[in-house]
Amino acid sequence: MRPSGKTLFSAIVLFAMAVALPMCYHLFIGSPRSLDAIRDRGVLTMLTSNNANCYYIYKDTPMGFEYELARAFARSLGVDLEVKTPGWNNLIPYVQAGRGDFIAAGMTDTREREALVDFSHGYMRVQQQVIVHKNNYRIDTTDDLNGTTIHVRKGTTYQQRLEELNAAGMNITIELHENVPTEEFIEMVSNKTIEITIADSNIALLNRRYYPDIRIAFPVEEEQQLAWAVADGDRALRAAINDFFETIKQTGQFAKIYDRYYSRVEFFDYFDLKKFHERIETRLPRYKPIIQSAAAKYGFDWEMIAAVIYQESHFNPYAKSYTGVRGLMQLTQTTAQEMGVSNRLDPAQSVRGGVRYLAKMARRFDDINDPRTRLLFALASYNIGYGHVRDAQKIAAQKGLDPTRWRDLKEALPLLRNRQYYKKTRYGYARGTEPVRYVEQILMYYDILKQKSMAGCFCMRCDVTQTRIGLSADDRINFPEPVHRQRVDTSPGMPSEWT
Repeated sequence: MRPSGKTLFSAIVLFAMAVALPMCYHLFIGSPRSLDAIRDRGVLTMLTSNNANCYYIYKDTPMGFEYELARAFARSLGVDLEVKTPGWNNLIPYVQAGRGDFIAAGMTDTREREALVDFSHGYMRVQQQVIVHKNNYRIDTTDDLNGTTIHVRKGTTYQQRLEELNAAGMNITIELHENVPTEEFIEMVSNKTIEITIADSNIALLNRRYYPDIRIAFPVEEEQQLAWAVADGDRALRAAINDFFETIKQTGQFAKIYDRYYSRVEFFDYFDLKKFHERIETRLPRYKPIIQSAAAKYGFDWEMIAAVIYQESHFNPYAKSYTGVRGLMQLTQTTAQEMGVSNRLDPAQSVRGGVRYLAKMARRFDDINDPRTRLLFALASYNIGYGHVRDAQKIAAQKGLDPTRWRDLKEALPLLRNRQYYKKTRYGYARGTEPVRYVEQILMYYDILKQKSMAGCFCMRCDVTQTRIGLSADDRINFPEPVHRQRVDTSPGMPSEWT
């Protein structure tokens, strides 16, 4: 029996609905890995890169700017965070295939990538910079790139920009590499293995600390936005990410995380950093066992204590200040007696006494829940005195700032120089700018020492063949991608370091 026109039309409509409905679900509700599914699973899967900017493991603890943002996002959803580092060229294919929920890897939002994934609102502006050795004086403008060879990672906006320059008439040889981190190209420039690379400004500024022999020559592109990416059509997750960024920028959480990794990166003293890198090799080794022993006894990272010692004495056990403080830890006579130090010039006594005193300062700030913030307050006290720090906290409170946040204390400490403020304090005048710079310098030295420590224990490059993090040597085989899963504490009592 031949079907009627009405019956045929109905069949076509039903077929069209059967095809369209799943597409509409994906478009308006989201993919199977979208927001509701993430909450049902209790796991948010982050796709990122293994480097100093995004994600790395330091002493069995995951760190990195992108990682901490993602960790805060997972907490806001009330789920665990799982991290995958499949290699740069696999990030977009992974999120397209549903092997991850979102990309948080310092990725630039471009028109070409928008055809493949959906981007969140931008959270940080960056600009592509040309990186050369500091002794390379012939590369000063974009025109100087003509006839040169530039090494970059394949599939990046760096490659895209260089191709645009060639299309405009330049003759640049573009050497493309698979899944090599930008940091490695910067190191190669520093070592003169290659002449030129390109890096986003945030990466360039941070890595200048680690490789002071590089020069950030000039920008080759207008400013661009870094953003997170989700699967095409995953509107619910994209909206949640946008809401999250808006919230943490309003509350100051974004600024706190940013400062932890990029604070003062724009300030660069070549001679200071060059000397620091040299003395890490020439002076630090003879005191390292003493530092490690004292740090372990009082619960500090030995790299942090080494950073304090360098700021105090440049690893010189005979250092003496005009104020009369002496030794590696620059102890006053009064502090030395209090800490049981009979000879301030003895390296072992000085380190043990100084670390013990720093631990005492930290304990006195037991009203601050966050261990990291407590340490920063203790460092400021080591420099300027406990009483002055408490005075600055009172000034911060009077100005409507949070006296338990380092970011706010940095605003209040310099006010101790001004009579209108210090005349109302218990301990009076103090050179309040000094402890701010003191702590910032220590954090910079600490960051460099951490990176050097990690360079000897794990490879920064992270391809799809890399193993899972944290397994024994016998287990490190046949995993399709590196995975790190961590339970995020979403309880109200979470330490303020992460809030």
